[in-house]
Amino acid sequence: MYKKTPIKNHLQEIQLISQRSIIAFIFMVILILLLFVRLAYLQISQHTLYTTLSQKNSLDLIPVEPTRGLIYDRNGMLLAENTPVFSLDVTPYKAGNLLKALSEIAKIIALDDTDIVQFQKQLKQHRRFDEIPLKMRLSESDVAKFAENAYRFPGFIIKARLIRHYPFEASLSHVLGYVGRINIDELGDIDATNYSATNYIGKLGIEKFYEDELHGTVGYQQVENDASGEPVRVLNQIHPVPGKNLYLTLDSRLQIAVEKALEGHRGAVVAIQPSTGQVLAMVSQPGYDPNLFVAGISSKDFQALQTSPDRPLYDRALRGLYPPASTIKPFLALEGLNSGIATPNFTLYDPGWFQLKNSSHKFHDWRRHGHGIVNLNRAIITSCDTYFFDLASKMGIQRIDHVLNEFGFGDVSGIDLDDELGGTVASPSWKRKVKGVAWYEGDTINSGIGQGYMQVTPLQLASGVATIATRGKHFTPYLLLASQDPGKSYKPQKPALVNNVDIVNNNFWNMVINGMQGVVNSSEGTGFKLSHAPYTVAAKTGTAQVYSFSKTHYENENSQVNEENIPERLRDNHLLIAFAPAENPQIAIAVVVENSNEATKIARAVLDYYLLQILNIAPTPVTTPTKSAINHIKPLETTGKPHVLS
Repeated sequence: MYKKTPIKNHLQEIQLISQRSIIAFIFMVILILLLFVRLAYLQISQHTLYTTLSQKNSLDLIPVEPTRGLIYDRNGMLLAENTPVFSLDVTPYKAGNLLKALSEIAKIIALDDTDIVQFQKQLKQHRRFDEIPLKMRLSESDVAKFAENAYRFPGFIIKARLIRHYPFEASLSHVLGYVGRINIDELGDIDATNYSATNYIGKLGIEKFYEDELHGTVGYQQVENDASGEPVRVLNQIHPVPGKNLYLTLDSRLQIAVEKALEGHRGAVVAIQPSTGQVLAMVSQPGYDPNLFVAGISSKDFQALQTSPDRPLYDRALRGLYPPASTIKPFLALEGLNSGIATPNFTLYDPGWFQLKNSSHKFHDWRRHGHGIVNLNRAIITSCDTYFFDLASKMGIQRIDHVLNEFGFGDVSGIDLDDELGGTVASPSWKRKVKGVAWYEGDTINSGIGQGYMQVTPLQLASGVATIATRGKHFTPYLLLASQDPGKSYKPQKPALVNNVDIVNNNFWNMVINGMQGVVNSSEGTGFKLSHAPYTVAAKTGTAQVYSFSKTHYENENSQVNEENIPERLRDNHLLIAFAPAENPQIAIAVVVENSNEATKIARAVLDYYLLQILNIAPTPVTTPTKSAINHIKPLETTGKPHVLS
């Protein structure tokens, strides 16, 4: 059978094709209309938005780091500067495989563990499109090697920048402090916008305390980028505002002289201008090189500083707490006179010990067989413990605390440095709170010679003796002499008077100061090594026991202790406070030397340098040291006989 073939209806097919063509045409027209509407919307209605977005793709706003302010001493000597260096910076999002890139770059430029550790810390604190320093202080050879291979390392760039440098190295380390890379804790405390181009911040000392003044204000550059995102030209610029230059009260010449005098010792020296409170020198020995911390200190170097038995990172001048020992006696003598408890003519017999009534315990004088008949003047000159045991017992702890607080002990001085310690002026309430036990009269006796629970800093001692030098004007010690905005005038800092120590009779000042001069001029004086100076000196020495043990084992046949036979770290600390010239004080100092009896020798070297080399004062006639003030002691006005301790 044959299959039937249908006959095509050409007319119908033509009609179907025509209908489909019309529908497709209409659909295309609709799409074209929608496209035109969309284009019109984008080009006309959204023109401003997309023009701005387009500009943002080609333009970038780059923060510019301000130049950090410089630090000078009072004579204009540069103490902290900014030196130009080349650094290798990385923009992480441009670097691709960052770990691989770091591995490859290390084959060209030497990277130590410190560089990698610091970079990884910074990587966590910054955004991926920020430039992060990888290695600072590149050599010319490093720069040349990178230039040859730069095409291999997208996101890596050599930048010229300024980095902090301390030309005096360890000499002013504790005062100046240092700058270091911003850590994650500091990020929450700073203005992120102002520090958007800054990687470093003050960590300690002046650098930290005056960070806001030294840092300056960030600037910006508007740059045009090419298709790869690299800048091709600067379109607009807001210049950064440099930080202020600071001038310190320190005299770098005196600072160096003090360090030389302290060489080989652990301790601190603070020198103050009595009439203003300006700190002339502030040395803690040993120090450290702050330049090690700027770019990031190695773990090996940091471990060496931390574990050193000499504790070079410890600021003894600001934070060192020491028993003041006999340096406290002039302050107590003033209070004794002021309260009427002590009089210039009162005498007692010192058998070498003091004993409270109804007690069998004896408080021993530093001189085993005592000083014999002693009045106030001779008690200061010879540093007679027995006299001040008796005075403390009569005054009571409240009066002792009061006068010490008046002179600034027991609280921070207010100096323009962070982390200062306030020391301890012990009292019954303090002992109950801290120790949880009652106060005993024996505690008061120990306080009378600066022992027991009492602790002071060298800075407090210097401020206290400066207040005696001015006869009661207690100024806040300070380090900022003046600041200077870029291109503007010099703005001096004014002294701040804390208080006037109220003494009812001005002659009491003379009595105590005369006794302090006798410490130097009398053959019995404990500061006899300061004698024969071509200027007048008022001073007081002190010896603070470090370790409590019997020293009889180290005594010679004359019952004198030979400290050289005692292990060094167990030897007593020696202190000295002084001001000079006594009639017109230009400098007040406090010296604390750990495990050494060289405090007087060090003080003489410091005073000589400042008064004779820096101030060039006219020398006064050298007086021959006198015999003991016992020749001038008057008997008791009431009985005509010296008081005998029992």
